[in-house]
Amino acid sequence: MTDKNEKEPTLFDVAKSVMWAFLGVQKSKNYERDFKHGKPSQYIIIGLIGVSIFISILVMVVKLVLSLAGV
Repeated sequence: MTDKNEKEPTLFDVAKSVMWAFLGVQKSKNYERDFKHGKPSQYIIIGLIGVSIFISILVMVVKLVLSLAGV
């Protein structure tokens, strides 16, 4: 009998784990699953994509605020 934690995490599970890691919180069972069954390359790639999206959003917000301020 296999537990859900014994399965390899899906791409969606990896994305959720990375997003929770950005916030600094995660359930211990997911943390254990990630380290036991996850592939580091998946987490690195999803993490880089997440950081790129975050930086792009910040740049767009700053440009919007500066344009509204007339700078």
